[in-house]
Amino acid sequence: MRPILLAATTLAIASPLAAQQGGSPFTVQETGEGFARLDDAVQSVRMGRGTILIAPGTYRECTVQAGGDIVFKAAKPGSVVFDGSPCEGKAIFVLRGRSSTVDGIIFRGVRVPDGNGAGIRTEMGDLTVVNSMFLDSQEGILGGEPRGQRITIDKSTFAGLGQCDETVDCSHSIYLANQGSVTITRSRFERGTGGHYVKLRVPNVTITDNSFDDSAGRKTNYMIDLPEGATGLIAGNSFVQGKDKENWSGFIVVAAEARKYRSAGLRVEGNDARLAPGVTRSPAFVADLSGERLAVGENALGAGVRKFEVR
Repeated sequence: MRPILLAATTLAIASPLAAQQGGSPFTVQETGEGFARLDDAVQSVRMGRGTILIAPGTYRECTVQAGGDIVFKAAKPGSVVFDGSPCEGKAIFVLRGRSSTVDGIIFRGVRVPDGNGAGIRTEMGDLTVVNSMFLDSQEGILGGEPRGQRITIDKSTFAGLGQCDETVDCSHSIYLANQGSVTITRSRFERGTGGHYVKLRVPNVTITDNSFDDSAGRKTNYMIDLPEGATGLIAGNSFVQGKDKENWSGFIVVAAEARKYRSAGLRVEGNDARLAPGVTRSPAFVADLSGERLAVGENALGAGVRKFEVR
């Protein structure tokens, strides 16, 4: 089943507008108070709850959320762009509050010396990302916390992300680690520039109705890497593996680094996986190193793609 990506398509064609003139670009919805700088709006919420409405524009600034529950929301989805300018040498949004929601925002052009420049760095609290885009950076979303954190990503686009050439360790479109769960739905991954598209060190995953188009990727690796194992569901996704790979041996790889989490019963079903036109090789759709019994069901596999491999 191919995913419906209307929201991502809408974001892709929206043109960033100039910041509103004569008004505050950042407004706390609950109080009506406006701020010239995003970080000032964030600090005004402190340990409370607040929705920060962001006016259309291209911004070269960043913020650190140190507490509370904050919703970062574009007043018009797809018209708010944060371009470069990371905080703490990490990311445009560094999040360590109780919870954070990011809605309708574009992050692009983030690079830092350690190779992990991200649109979002989550370090504490649950995270929800919806209708957003992460473009042409070292990383899209990075981080996690060693507790039962819940991360949900929906209707978002990840393009031009990842690297293995700038630093010893690779960066990825999404790289998350926690003791809770990660859910990725109805999102698009394309044009990777190194590393994996999704790398998750978590016990529970849900990855459904997404599109992974690697046909224009460069020096990429796996579509989904679960390096320490995981249980959950991978279903309804479409995958196209491109020509320019550093590692083409598998689309989905389980427990390649460790057997930290139980993998028995991980369901992989209803996906569509193919090679890009002109590519001739024989990768495994699922490569398993967990030693456990996965639940690999029916998937539509194109020519050259093998169903399953135990390593």
